[in-house]
Amino acid sequence: MAMSGLHATPATAASVFLEDQTWTELRDEIKAGTTTIIVPIGGVEQSGPAMALGKHDARVKALAQKIAEQLGNALVAPVVSYVPEGSISPPTAHMKFPGTITISDTTFKALLDSSARSFKLHGFKTIVLIGDHGGYQADESAVADNLNAEWAKTRVRVFADRNYYKVTQTGYIDKLLAAGVKRTEIGTHAALADTSLMLAVDPAMVRQDRLAASPALGPADGVYGGDPSRSSAAFGQLGVDLIVSTTVADIRAFIGRQPK
Repeated sequence: MAMSGLHATPATAASVFLEDQTWTELRDEIKAGTTTIIVPIGGVEQSGPAMALGKHDARVKALAQKIAEQLGNALVAPVVSYVPEGSISPPTAHMKFPGTITISDTTFKALLDSSARSFKLHGFKTIVLIGDHGGYQADESAVADNLNAEWAKTRVRVFADRNYYKVTQTGYIDKLLAAGVKRTEIGTHAALADTSLMLAVDPAMVRQDRLAASPALGPADGVYGGDPSRSSAAFGQLGVDLIVSTTVADIRAFIGRQPK
């Protein structure tokens, strides 16, 4: 009996995640035209008593995967987890809650800058920054603007797609209102809109038995401007679909404007 197949490795579906590639596989993918790299930016911060600290990291990685798969010629870089979240002494914003991790804006921008330079070196032509948290959106744009000015005579460009985050504060809210959600429920952080997105992406990150607290959750609990008690994956899927479709369209349009 032939034994050659006993130790064969089963075939796996192609991954869009950079860290899943070998260097030779990556080299060949870039040569074959996969020249767009998406840099998902998350953050580790409190999101109330019902959502895990890694909310932003988990969400941006999952959505970046969907975006890359729809584009078809893109890979996803490892998630940037260390981001500006406020000062340490005295603690401000989410730093007042255990588990939140912060770095300076200068360090954050240097990290993005060095990462982009690495991707350019290896042959990527379009470097896309998408951020799941509102506090560092301007930093993303600053890095992109600086590198694009420096690389003006090349074909490589950096795209800080701030619409990825913006639609969570605009179009997604409109869809929730149209679905019968009250504006007083939606909130700005760890309330219905935010929690529903997480339920749609990874419900294991949400402690659903803690959503309907009595008395209602509020700023002292890390929940701002709304009520998460009626959060649902169905509501969140409205946002997921909008974020992905908007970002895919933005990236395609940006690539279409790049120097050839």
